[in-house]
Amino acid sequence: MTPLEFTAGIAGVSIIAGLIGSLLGLGGGILVIPALTLLFHVDIRYAIGASIVSVIATSSGAAAAYVRDRITNIRVAMFLEVATVTGALAGAFLAGRVHGRWLFLTFGLALLYSALGMLRKPHEARSVALPADPLADRLRLHGAYHDEAAGRSVEYRVRGTAPGLGLMALAGGLSGLLGIGAGAFKVPAMDLAMGLPIKVSTATSNFMIGVTAAASAGVYFARGDIDPFIAAPVATGVLVGAMAGSRLLSRIQGRVVRWAFVLVLAWIAAQMFLQGLR
Repeated sequence: MTPLEFTAGIAGVSIIAGLIGSLLGLGGGILVIPALTLLFHVDIRYAIGASIVSVIATSSGAAAAYVRDRITNIRVAMFLEVATVTGALAGAFLAGRVHGRWLFLTFGLALLYSALGMLRKPHEARSVALPADPLADRLRLHGAYHDEAAGRSVEYRVRGTAPGLGLMALAGGLSGLLGIGAGAFKVPAMDLAMGLPIKVSTATSNFMIGVTAAASAGVYFARGDIDPFIAAPVATGVLVGAMAGSRLLSRIQGRVVRWAFVLVLAWIAAQMFLQGLR
């Protein structure tokens, strides 16, 4: 494969990853890493470094559109970023001391857990009243958004802020360790633990992942794990895909987003397990 073919192939795959990542709140990096390692045989550490850059690009491309459409809950995002940034810095330092095999297996296990958690959740239009959360009330974290696909306004109340904060610290650690935006873990945490609608969870995740990734990117750059020859086409492709995906989310049914999220995570988890066991 010539350098031009290598660059064009990575850019094409990254566009698809950015499109899917922005729709599901994953950040694109969770798809870029398997593509680079399985299809292009890039060392996982360089794949993680390129992914960190792509996550920042995804957040930049998609987050603005979601904020404009008022789907993103900025108060929730700013509250949770305190935990995710702290975890991301710890994970980034730890990544340089972990064998590549264990990175694959940790990646696969975390994805599988997230997919199963999303699959177990009942339909989001639940009639059961959620318990009050004094901290969420005090911080005014509750919100509403207009669901274009359903043709109605959706109001929601945030709960489980303390467990959500703890889960976000874990998600930040996995983000720094695995070089992803950790949307695969942030979305289930907001969706399952905090009671946010799936579209709000994915939009808020897109807003958060860039900040989380930026916190750990400096560590990867200083360690020499970011190769511009790989990171440049990845970031460009993911940005193009993310901007396209941000236009589609409001037009898609929430249950479609949920099932797509579960299927994508399950497939990637299986691939990561196989790669780690080889």
